[in-house]
Amino acid sequence: MRIDSHQHFWVYDPHQYEWMNDQMAVLKQDHLPGDLSIAQADLEFDGSIAIQARQTLEETRWLLDLADKNERIKGVVGWVDLRSEQIDNILAEFGENPKFVGVRHVVQDEPDERFLLKPDFLRGIGRLREYDLTYDVLIYPTQLPATLEFVPQFPDQPFVLDHIAKPYIKDGTIEPWAAQIAQLAKFSNVQCKISGMVTEGDWQSWEPGDFDPYLEVILEAFGPKRLMIGSDWPVCRLVGEYTPVMQLAIDFMQTHVPEHMDDFLGGNALAFYGVTA
Repeated sequence: MRIDSHQHFWVYDPHQYEWMNDQMAVLKQDHLPGDLSIAQADLEFDGSIAIQARQTLEETRWLLDLADKNERIKGVVGWVDLRSEQIDNILAEFGENPKFVGVRHVVQDEPDERFLLKPDFLRGIGRLREYDLTYDVLIYPTQLPATLEFVPQFPDQPFVLDHIAKPYIKDGTIEPWAAQIAQLAKFSNVQCKISGMVTEGDWQSWEPGDFDPYLEVILEAFGPKRLMIGSDWPVCRLVGEYTPVMQLAIDFMQTHVPEHMDDFLGGNALAFYGVTA
């Protein structure tokens, strides 16, 4: 079974999605499960993990409602306020839905590069294991040092790094990102999504080879059993449509580790998020 480990849904509202500027006109429309199903048809993907795009409980409830009505949505990684003193009540509420598989906070937008280490946030992360929940780490490279302090505090918590930590692909910069990725991958409870790369490259003139140096670092660091494919659809549409964007990662992995394609294209995501086909 082929599973896209990272995509988003929304009903477009300019007030809710103020981050979509004039360069992002292609995103300023509804993107719903039927649209994704059409986009996935050429590559024969069977489903996906839906990831939060807004930091509201309202959106988390909406995503879970979508998932309940669409069998192709295998799981939802939603937002909850991990800093809330009511975090147990919130997690208990959402935990009643088997499709609630994980939590994500948009740490990349936090002005404090050490946000992950705030005591109230750490307290919330510490509650996830009781509810059998994963955590998606969404950061920029400048936040990798804090992440390297954060992860070892929770050796039993399943983490997955989104978008290979968004290295500066357009500039061709690889260090210190590569060295820090190698350090992060030493923690066996951390996996990585090959996703979101294209929007870190040159939107107008990217080529598949632009991403190879970064993919080589990721594959060497994590190995094929801790990597999963993700489209970041519809955000990827800023640069390219579903098939060519996904084909970048497929072609690279097919060349390097063809014997692990079933794992990369779905098996690793299903196991990490604890969902069944």
